[in-house]
Amino acid sequence: MTSFEMPGRCAASNWEVQTVFASGRRLTRGVNPLSVLLMAVILAVAACASSIATASGSLLGNASGANPTTLPVILPAATATPDQSAPVSGATSPTATAPTATSPTATAPTALPAAASGTQSGGALDLQAAMVAVIKKVTPSVVVIETDAGLGSGVIYDAAGNIVTNAHVVGTSTTFKVTLPNGKSYPGTLVGSFSADDIAVIKISAPNLTPAVFGDSSKLSVGDFVLAMGNPLGLQSSVTEGIVSALGRQVSEPAGNALPDVIQTSAAINPGNSGGALVDLNGQVVGIPTLAATDPQLGGSAPGIGFAISSNRARTIADQLIASGKVTSSGRAYMGVQVLDSTAGVTVYKVTAGSPADKAGIQAGDLILSIDGQAIPTTDSLSQVLITLKPGDVAKIEVQHQDGTKATLSVTLGQLPG
Repeated sequence: MTSFEMPGRCAASNWEVQTVFASGRRLTRGVNPLSVLLMAVILAVAACASSIATASGSLLGNASGANPTTLPVILPAATATPDQSAPVSGATSPTATAPTATSPTATAPTALPAAASGTQSGGALDLQAAMVAVIKKVTPSVVVIETDAGLGSGVIYDAAGNIVTNAHVVGTSTTFKVTLPNGKSYPGTLVGSFSADDIAVIKISAPNLTPAVFGDSSKLSVGDFVLAMGNPLGLQSSVTEGIVSALGRQVSEPAGNALPDVIQTSAAINPGNSGGALVDLNGQVVGIPTLAATDPQLGGSAPGIGFAISSNRARTIADQLIASGKVTSSGRAYMGVQVLDSTAGVTVYKVTAGSPADKAGIQAGDLILSIDGQAIPTTDSLSQVLITLKPGDVAKIEVQHQDGTKATLSVTLGQLPG
């Protein structure tokens, strides 16, 4: 006996068809051999059709409901929701129904349509509209600051003409050219600068200024949308967008000072952005863009990693500079030493008279080995540890004197002066 197999693997094993040969003898039984062969083909086709029908009934759920086979249901675009049943495409039999999403045997993964639904499209347009509104609101508050060394950005802080920027933007300059978004320029003068936190304030005298609203940076969350607004590469009133990538970073600047409470963002920050505004979707300044990360191996900036001084920290410093021209309450721990990296480690080369370090017995030439048990191999690590301490804290500082002896000294930290 021979079993015929149709394309699609429709086996006719239950339809045993005798060929014209059996036991070496031709079997005709009065039937024309061609007729027999034709009948065999017809029966095989019928068997395959029956198999397909049976399989279809099983796949679509047979009328009796016995042993139905569960299939994933692809929900049609714009109509089906997770709590709706969706017809199987191409099913026309009145007894064939697709399992619903609530059936205990049904698994119906929801595939989002390729084209955005009305809700998704509306959400994207709402976000776009919010960003446009924020840009229109904040742009009049972001200015260009020019010095003999270059240019940067600044944010109008109040109607009196005080402008917040980075200390590294003003550098050693005391006079500036400030250009507003309307193209008008005014001379500016230095109010005060605090390099430890990289914040400075300059002032102009101009009518109808639009101060920015400084928000509460402590309310930020990782993932919040933000816009970086400034004048990168001299391109006035430029905007980049991103999210808050991390909060509470401690970052060291090239000059060696460590910045506390820094916001990491994916919004692009380029030369000229420094001193500008990092803005949330409420149109409030939540940070002052300051640094872009660099790749130590490849060189150049590391895309998507920028840093901004938090608005709360910027306001703390700016308010003191405006009030007295200096910072009297930095909230930063202070030892009173000047240090450098040497082959031996972190070397103290100067101790300020009357400082906490001087009172504790630290001397020029000492090596700082550790603070509160944390090793101090570099000046950068020293800054990173001090930034975690507060004025009044008593730190256990291990030093090695020039004669090779070691000592652990108790240093009552002071307040970093302005």
